[in-house]
Amino acid sequence: MSAEGLERATAAIQERIDEGHIAGAVAAVMRDGQLVHAVALGYRDLETGAPMEFDALFRMYSMTRPVTSVGILLLQKEGLLELNDPLQRHLPAFADQPVLLDSASSDPSETRARAGDITLAHLLTHTSGIGSRSSALYRMHEVHRWDRTLEEVVDAVAALPLFEDPGTRYRYGMHAEVLGRVIEVVSGLPLEAFLEERIFGPLAMDDAVFRVSPPRTGRLATVHRRDEEGVLRPFEMEAIPVTGERTLVSGGVGLVASTTDFLRFAQFLLDGRSATGEQLLSAEGLRMVRENAVPDALLPLGPRGYWAGSGWSLGGLAVVLDPDAYGHAVNPGEFWWDGSAGTRFWIDPRQELVMIVNAQVSPAGGGGFREAFRTAVDGALVERR
Repeated sequence: MSAEGLERATAAIQERIDEGHIAGAVAAVMRDGQLVHAVALGYRDLETGAPMEFDALFRMYSMTRPVTSVGILLLQKEGLLELNDPLQRHLPAFADQPVLLDSASSDPSETRARAGDITLAHLLTHTSGIGSRSSALYRMHEVHRWDRTLEEVVDAVAALPLFEDPGTRYRYGMHAEVLGRVIEVVSGLPLEAFLEERIFGPLAMDDAVFRVSPPRTGRLATVHRRDEEGVLRPFEMEAIPVTGERTLVSGGVGLVASTTDFLRFAQFLLDGRSATGEQLLSAEGLRMVRENAVPDALLPLGPRGYWAGSGWSLGGLAVVLDPDAYGHAVNPGEFWWDGSAGTRFWIDPRQELVMIVNAQVSPAGGGGFREAFRTAVDGALVERR
């Protein structure tokens, strides 16, 4: 890779820091399994003046989802479940779930009988009919609460109607929470213990946690949001901070991790191997992680932007189908995802390339720092000899 090109990637982030879009960020690039670029820029906390450091911890939010999805693929590899299993086989509460007459309605009494069963594959591809935790229906019934257990949260999802029949529409929603509960039932372990035993430990993701306790708290990056004058101020995104006691271990949005943790996870999605070289995912499992699994009839996933140019894999990741829809540099077949506090990672299997940039900002856009970084990295690629 071009050192000059990677310097431009660093400069693209620094420019957004200087302009006051983000307080700081950590970014890294790996190629052919080797770390070729790593920087920590700006501040971890503006009020205290604490500098951003490479081992800073970040609220990953939706980047938790592919971790949970991989947990399901590991259980499938062991023969403990099949992706075409009806969800009700593992969670009977979903057996008789009806469907809203109007998907825009928040009245759970206006329903009809469901056509077909939810499968685990529907959950992995967000085509089950389950809704988002930000939907009016789920907010009205306080479905996603940090003071509930995962079982209680998933039971609350099952007690409400679906938004449409399974397999008829892509709807980004609370699927990873339900999958996390499936993992608990099938494995006999709490979700946090399963992920530690089967993913975090084998991949040496040493700082991947669902609650930040001492001595890690001093490494946690502060979320910032611009005030009315455009000045970045500390901002708490959740009523219960990640350093407090939280009952819910959310397989959809609950993880805190370092950049190194997700570099290791991303490399695993390329080669399927543990930190010691053990093959954890087969070639078939890696194919499921990388390839779009949403039927053509349900594409595009959305009307504009990257949603219009993406598919979705059984590994819980967006897959680039049409790079022109993105508005920044990506390559066909690349798979990636991000989080609502300003984190994102990309994996390009053709180039054996892993890229990650993490900040803590709400809303997550941060002046386009993630897109600018990704575009600059693309310009740093040097043709192989």
